[in-house]
Amino acid sequence: MGNPTDHLWMHFTRMGAYAESAVPTIVRGDGCYVWDTDGKRYLDGLAGLFVVNAGHGRQELAEAAAKQASELAYFPLWSYAHPKAVELAERIAGLAPGDLNRVFFTTGGSEAVESAWKLARAYFKRVGQPLRHKVISRYVAYHGTSMGALSLTGVPPFKVDFEPLVPGAIKVPNANFYRAPEFCRDDEEEFGRWAADEIERAILREGPETVCAVFLEPVQNAGGCLPPPAGYFQRVREICDRYGVLLVSDEVICAWGRLGSYFGAQRYAYQPDIITTAKGLTSGYSPLGAMIAADRLIEPFLGDKQMFAHGITFGGHPVSCAVALANLDLFEREDLVGHVAATSDAFRATLSRLHDLPIVGDVRGDGYFFGIELVKDKTTRETFSDAESERILRGFLSHALYDAGLYCRADDRGDPVVQLSPPLIAEQQQFDEMEQILRSVLTDAWTLL
Repeated sequence: MGNPTDHLWMHFTRMGAYAESAVPTIVRGDGCYVWDTDGKRYLDGLAGLFVVNAGHGRQELAEAAAKQASELAYFPLWSYAHPKAVELAERIAGLAPGDLNRVFFTTGGSEAVESAWKLARAYFKRVGQPLRHKVISRYVAYHGTSMGALSLTGVPPFKVDFEPLVPGAIKVPNANFYRAPEFCRDDEEEFGRWAADEIERAILREGPETVCAVFLEPVQNAGGCLPPPAGYFQRVREICDRYGVLLVSDEVICAWGRLGSYFGAQRYAYQPDIITTAKGLTSGYSPLGAMIAADRLIEPFLGDKQMFAHGITFGGHPVSCAVALANLDLFEREDLVGHVAATSDAFRATLSRLHDLPIVGDVRGDGYFFGIELVKDKTTRETFSDAESERILRGFLSHALYDAGLYCRADDRGDPVVQLSPPLIAEQQQFDEMEQILRSVLTDAWTLL
């Protein structure tokens, strides 16, 4: 195998960083672990990229893919159907909350988010509200890389090279209680009401007749696993109902057991109008995403000569659908969702031991989805400067954690955090291993400040 950087253009990667060093190259996975070309083992503390929910090396998922490929490797869903897409859509509709019974398949999360915004705009045009085209999302939130999804994304550095983006994407505060405004810093419910009411204020500023949807993750990824305050989503649902705005639950990460429920909306007891999802639907064994919509949203497109003019060549690919069905069978057989619900508190408690380190400001998240926010001063919650973040996160932590045998994410889209999202099969042994490696590496990182 040649030098990977000679031809391979890696995603979200500073290619120059490998001018004089080897690219880490992973060749095998089993359970919660992966191995590189040198045979070194790493604990996969990120499930690949919040994806490999069932764990690596699941032979039954590989066999499902091979069997389907030998029968029908490909056929589009453009005016035709195939059995696995029909069966999977029915399966997903049975698991989704409320009347989310219409499943539009994509190949990944960005496409699912893009599809949801397009559906919201098209739906309102069809029902006589053509001015509704704007969307509301949160600061620091990441919703994808296609032009619509990137417009929803609230991470400015990711957007600069591609502006101007799709107009009409409005941003509101996120649910980072650790960074709450002074007036509600000591009252999480008050903070939640304020953050939700900021959505109402944005709708009123823009004009309710122009807003079609609000896009929110159950637990926000970027910024470091931000769970919602109690009552937040119930208040958001009330606001959306009041102004006739669709609530989109972006669950590209948060579905399929990541939070200890099939969908994050179920975990926090709110009813969205649309769910966008991908990643863990197949545990990464084949690409697949979906937009899951309420029954009423398809109604304008069911009449004679009507069509939702949107489609994706590989959306609902037969092999991917077969893998997803086998993945859901595995989930049921091993009760992976129940396992996460039963052990999440132990995972949180294990990571919370790190609070005794001076560099650890906050440990937050839910299910198997946690972030550790790093600070310079625990008392004042002072964060790193840009230069310190560059030196600590990119210059040291990312490499040091990997060298110590832990694959996870050191990130500063917002405040500096380390994110952990292991396969849903992880046990206390893996929790302890993560904590021990983090303790050692974060202790060394503190000396660099």
